[in-house]
Formats: sequence, structure tokens, C-alpha cells
Amino acid sequence: MLRPRQFASDNVSGICPEAMAALAEANRDHAPSYGADAWTARAEAAIRDLLGAPDAEVFLLFTGTAANALSLAALAPPFGVAYCHPVAHVANDECGAPQMLGHGLQLRTVGGAGGKVDPARLRERVGHEFLHSGKPAALTLTQATELGTVYSLGELRALRDAARDLGLKVHMDGARLANAIAALGARPRDVVEAAGLTALSLGGTKNGLLAAEAVVLFDREAARDFAYRRKQAGQLASKHRYLAAQWVGVLESGAWLRNAERANRVAAALEAGARRLGLEPVHPREANEVFLPLPDAALKGLEARGWAVYSDAAWGGARLVASWDSTDDDVRAFLDDLAAVLA
Repeated sequence: MLRPRQFASDNVSGICPEAMAALAEANRDHAPSYGADAWTARAEAAIRDLLGAPDAEVFLLFTGTAANALSLAALAPPFGVAYCHPVAHVANDECGAPQMLGHGLQLRTVGGAGGKVDPARLRERVGHEFLHSGKPAALTLTQATELGTVYSLGELRALRDAARDLGLKVHMDGARLANAIAALGARPRDVVEAAGLTALSLGGTKNGLLAAEAVVLFDREAARDFAYRRKQAGQLASKHRYLAAQWVGVLESGAWLRNAERANRVAAALEAGARRLGLEPVHPREANEVFLPLPDAALKGLEARGWAVYSDAAWGGARLVASWDSTDDDVRAFLDDLAAVLA
């Protein structure tokens, strides 16, 4: 039987109190539908303020898959090519949604250490494209990465410069952007500027919200028809205030960043405990994910004790993810069982 609390993913956690309270408040009275409500106006303003982008267009939707796929569709034509890291979510975990919603958009991978796109490899890869292979159009970066690492501002600037030289617009999958911001000690607007973003998929679900994501477009041309894209993809909520209220709850209270800081601290405790047991993480632990080189016997032993732990060859190890509500007691319980299965 599975334990009630897990490190399998930050998707397994519940809704944080700030988002839940805002949902309850939004539920008191009637409100206009499809985003014509006061909650949506507050949420959009709070997101613009968070990112230091008063002129950005903000669109709320349900899922990160839709946020990424629709963002890339807005940046690249159907004959375009978007470049990403081989372990990126858009390449491995979205069931072809970017290609479908992009009406033929192609994804091509560019490697780099620690889940990060290497600027030199990007320049080389794009330099080999020609008419018959498709038009280079976009670069999509994941911050924090799928391997738990975080692009520094300097690394983002190098990729921004490469993208500009190559004529690529830049999108960021920010499903765990809050964790990256907490790790960097920077402002969200610093990341937006350093990366030269045209589009951002701003994550909420992994950080204490219920099915609430946002697409932020910093270019009016990219945003011009996005409302239609969202509607066509079934991502326009009729009772839109329930998406918006959650964002108001976590942004106006500061919980969006506090939740990420807590998850990062718990992940650091997991990492430290694993090291005490003689395990060296496969990748640097820079946000809220820890990847450990666990043998199959240990994985089976953890499963028998009720822990869901995922392992993938692309990751190079088994993944542990701390959530906004993970506790020190959760860490102790896991490490006790980990010590037992390694003995």
C-alpha cells in the first residue's frame, strides 16, 4: 500500500492554504464567465507585476502541456522548428501536443550537460538546417530543468544571444520557475530579461495550485491570436475565476515563492541524508529534485515499503521531488527506509 505522503512528484501534493482560501472566497457569489471577472483582472495584474512586464499579455489555462504547446505554436509557423534539450518535457512527456497544436511544428533536440542546452551546440545544430528540413523558429528552455539543475543568469544570457543571432524566439517552460527563482535568489523579471523571453509557461500546479497555469506573452504579435488558440484547444475555462483566484491567493500573499523555498529546503535535506548513506547524486541538486543512483533491489525495497520512486534511463537515476508541503518528518521516514533497503 502506498504511503499517504510521497516524493514521487510535486504533482502529488495538495492545494496550498492560500490558494484554497482564495477559491473559497471566489465561490461566495456569482461572477461573469470566461475571464470577464474581477479575479481574472487581479491575477493578470499580479502576474505582470511578478515579472516586471506591465505590457505583457497573460492567459490562464489548465495544464502545463497546453501552456507549452500553445506557446510554441504562437512562436513558430507550422513549417517551423523548435529546439529543446533531449530530456525536456516538450520532447518526452507531452504526447506530441506541441506538434499537433503547432500544426506540423517540429521539435529538434540540442544537448548539453545537466539538462541545459549548450549555446555552442545550438549554433552548430541550427547552422545545419536548410529549406527541406524546416525553418528554425524557436528555442524552448526548461527552468528549473528536468534534471533538477538551474540555469544561471549568465547561462541564460548566453543562450539569449545565440538565439538572437540565429533568429530564434525564446520560450521558457517554467513549470518549476518558482523553485529556480528561490535557488537563484533573483527576481523573476531578471530571468525574463536574461533569457530574452518572448513566451513563458508560468507554473502553478506543481507549486500548490489546482490545475492552474499561465501563458505570458511579451510580444504583441505572438499574443495577437492567442485567445483563439486557447479557446480552440479547450483551455478557456467558463468559470474562469477559479483559476484566477488561486493565482491571486499565492501571488498577493507571497506564497508562490515561499512554497518553492520550502520545497527546495526539503530537497536539500534529502540530498544531505542520501550523502550520509554514501549516495552521490547523479546531478547537482539546485532546486527541489534529487536524482540518486539506486539499484533495482533498493527501488523494489522502497516500493515494498510504500514509496513510489520513479527511475528513467534518460535521468541517469531515481528521482525524488520535494513539494511545497513536504516536511522534515517525511524526509526522516524516507531516509530510514532508504537506509534499510541499502543495508
